[in-house]
Amino acid sequence: MATKKKRSPSTGTDTWVVISADSAISTSKKDSRDPVIVRLKNPSTGLVSLYMFAGGDTRVFEMKAFKEDHHSWFIGQTVHRDGRLLYVTPVDPLYLVLPYLIKAEKEGKFQPVQQMVMDEDFPACTRLLNCLGEHASLAHIAEEKEVGNQKFHRYSQEKTMEWLKKKVDKTVKVLKNSNISVGGGVKSTTYIRVKKESDVSDEEYLRYAHGLISEYLSEDLSRDLLKHLQLPDVSSPKKVEPPNKKRKLSDKPVEAAEDYTQFNGRDFARKPPKKLTAVQKSLAKVDRTGMKTMSCFFSPKPKTEGK
Repeated sequence: MATKKKRSPSTGTDTWVVISADSAISTSKKDSRDPVIVRLKNPSTGLVSLYMFAGGDTRVFEMKAFKEDHHSWFIGQTVHRDGRLLYVTPVDPLYLVLPYLIKAEKEGKFQPVQQMVMDEDFPACTRLLNCLGEHASLAHIAEEKEVGNQKFHRYSQEKTMEWLKKKVDKTVKVLKNSNISVGGGVKSTTYIRVKKESDVSDEEYLRYAHGLISEYLSEDLSRDLLKHLQLPDVSSPKKVEPPNKKRKLSDKPVEAAEDYTQFNGRDFARKPPKKLTAVQKSLAKVDRTGMKTMSCFFSPKPKTEGK
């Protein structure tokens, strides 16, 4: 008697499906260490999120996830229940360093950066210091003093605003060159342009870019940047934030919890379509031309006037 082939058991979250930049997994002859996933403080929310260091801690990447209900992956001969698709993209380490410099600035004195970027809850934050190279220099966000052979820094609001403004301007340039629709000319539910590109104002581009950059800033810093850009505050968040369609894909970091890859998927909840019974399906095919509804036979007859 033939025996049934047993299905391979599904695994937990030991395997992920990841899309990443080449720089996230490439190694050099000087440093062949594998990338490392760590927990760091999210600069926008202050909560725990997952990040990845690569290139001997010289590059840092953020991890974001795309998730919908009832998704899984078939990998080889196994089924993986975690159907999320993770995106690993580079992030400027200065965004992650900013909260520590702002906190240390309250003391009002110059300090070594090693003394400022310390956190008992997130000990891996010290790895960020290795990422502060030429393009992520502290000179963009802090004043600098050198005493002997040691450098001391102090957070500078003025320098930070100018640095963030350059970030916004570069983002606006990319949006225009990539022909991406922004502002009120986009239907958020369908991400379809309803305005001509010439009808989109520079303010709409600035607001859209500000919304993207603000995903890496605290609420107070985002508000200060809005003032620095000389943009009036608006009450409706729809005019500031990117369309919901774009947000659905990947706008939230992977939050680290007990499963180490928790992701909030409330926005993806959907109600299943209502199924028709066999009788309802057959009635739907009947030609109802000239037929009266059942309520017509029970409605009161119109009164006739007496002669």
